[in-house]
Amino acid sequence: MTTIYALASAKGRAGVAVMRLSGEDAGTALASLTGKDVPPARQAALRSFTDPETGVVIDRGLALWFPAPASFTGEDVAELHLHGGPAVISAMVAALDGLGLLPAEPGEFSRRAFEHGKLDLTEAEGIADLVNAETEAQRIQALRQMDGALGAVYEGWRGDLIRALAFLEADLDFPDEDLPGGLAVRVLPALEPLTADIRAHLADDRRGEALRDGFQVVITGAPNVGKSSLLNALARRDVAIVSEIAGTTRDAVEVRLDLGGYPVTLVDTAGLRDSDDVIEREGVRRARARAETADLRLNVHEAGEGVGAVQPDALVVINKVDVSRPSPMPGVFLISVRTGEGIDTLLAALEQRVVAMMGLRDTPSLTRSRHRRALEDAAAHLDRACAGVAGDLEPELVAEDVRLAARALGRITGRVDVEDILDVVFGEFCIGK
Repeated sequence: MTTIYALASAKGRAGVAVMRLSGEDAGTALASLTGKDVPPARQAALRSFTDPETGVVIDRGLALWFPAPASFTGEDVAELHLHGGPAVISAMVAALDGLGLLPAEPGEFSRRAFEHGKLDLTEAEGIADLVNAETEAQRIQALRQMDGALGAVYEGWRGDLIRALAFLEADLDFPDEDLPGGLAVRVLPALEPLTADIRAHLADDRRGEALRDGFQVVITGAPNVGKSSLLNALARRDVAIVSEIAGTTRDAVEVRLDLGGYPVTLVDTAGLRDSDDVIEREGVRRARARAETADLRLNVHEAGEGVGAVQPDALVVINKVDVSRPSPMPGVFLISVRTGEGIDTLLAALEQRVVAMMGLRDTPSLTRSRHRRALEDAAAHLDRACAGVAGDLEPELVAEDVRLAARALGRITGRVDVEDILDVVFGEFCIGK
């Protein structure tokens, strides 16, 4: 396998930059750059780095050596801690190219770690999520997954299925042996609670996926009720254009917020009304589509208008109470974007709703649609297996469904049949990881 390199720290000018090398020639490359043997394993050594082809000194920094298999990738790994100037990085890249090393593809270090058994696919995905985490809750969820909490759940279920499958196959392969009778029936008490556990894990309101991707809050209402002004007030900055001209907002305007440590995408949409303007009609269509897929809606009305019934997936807001003050109503928030009245109360209620719907639990949540698809596949096979045992179906068919359920769980962690998804999983990574 070729030896690769990449800048493991962020691009741009910095005090320190970290260049990472991985592969069988990492040690040779490090020795060529320093003119010395590799330093003791996992100990930083001060070295001068020189381009072997030109003899020009590139920089003076720290060299670290992580021999296989005790490294992140499971291969020989070297790290060069350099000064973070663009000229230093460019010179080091040229030197590494001259030594025959290749630039790493996105996620290639983590992919090699997976291929060498250093982590499973859920742990690799947790690393990617941790790198991309913007809020405290995202960090905690990603760290749990990176530490193997999610993979342990799925591997535990897979182990239970493999044990059940052993009973079924013993009944099939050794029918004439003196084995305990009714082996197929004996697996039912193991399969039924396991199926229930998977179904309960799936019935999580997609909170893990929402936490990873961000909670979607869409502001809806008629033109000129103050939707764009409310977006700016909640974001504490001017994000959307505000105008007295109806129909100013044509497309969705988004802003990211951190509410109680949870990521929220707040979306301003076109005012909902009938229009002869083809562009405005498209904006209204998009607004309705965003509202239908939102995790929560802020339905904004103007003081003096009727608000209708309060829906469970929406917060009702009456704006411009500084002009006309309605009577207080249960579940309705009275605000004035112009004076700021009620904005903090609305923001606190919004944060409370987000935390209630996305709050971290003691057990890890599934975080990706591919996990969900595999779990749904496993649950469907187990439903058929349980029905087959109860209905005295042929043991071969029951065993095949149990086997397919175990393979579905194995696809999540990467234990079986994952070549077709590796590019997708590791393609989400940044260079150097």
